[in-house]
Formats: sequence, structure tokens, C-alpha cells
Amino acid sequence: MAVFAFSVAPLGAGESVADSVAEAVRIVRESGLPNRTTSMFTEIEGDWDVVMPVIQRATEAVGAGGHRVSLVIKADIRPGRTGELTGKVERVEERLAAESEETGHA
Repeated sequence: MAVFAFSVAPLGAGESVADSVAEAVRIVRESGLPNRTTSMFTEIEGDWDVVMPVIQRATEAVGAGGHRVSLVIKADIRPGRTGELTGKVERVEERLAAESEETGHA
């Protein structure tokens, strides 16, 4: 299992890439895998063999207009762990809340 963060965008397509990125995000969401999109990356959780074809389809969709494509991928690979898409963030938030309680800061 792993959490993959990826960013894909067409190069030379002008200033706004929202339409292309929206198509990539649609493909990720339709995969049914746990995912989250932020302003910089789309994160997707699953096994290599399942996630990589989704990233490939998203990348191909962005390049469908004949554009050159920029793709950045980062992975946190933790065999045997699931739910890390949200679990990692929850653990950080718990520590921040505990620290806030210890110091009396809200």
C-alpha cells in the first residue's frame, strides 16, 4: 500500500490549466480509490498496480490536446498500512491538539 501525490499539467497550454487538471481529477475520482485534491497535488491511495494506471490515464488525458505534459510523483510506501491518506494528517492534528492543551494555547 502507498499514498501517491502527483501533479500533472500541460505545458504550453496558456496560463490556466484548470480544464485539463479537472479532467485528470475526474479520472482519479472515478477510480474509486481514496483520494484528495489540494491546490498543488492530487493524492491517491492504493497498491502500485492499481494506482499507477490511474495516474497514467490522468496524464494521458491532460496531454490529449497534443500538449507536452509535466508530471511530478511522490510516494509514501508502507506495506500493510491502509487509511494513511487521512491517518497521517489525523496523527499530526492530534499532536498539535495535545501540545496546545499542554501549553494552554488555543
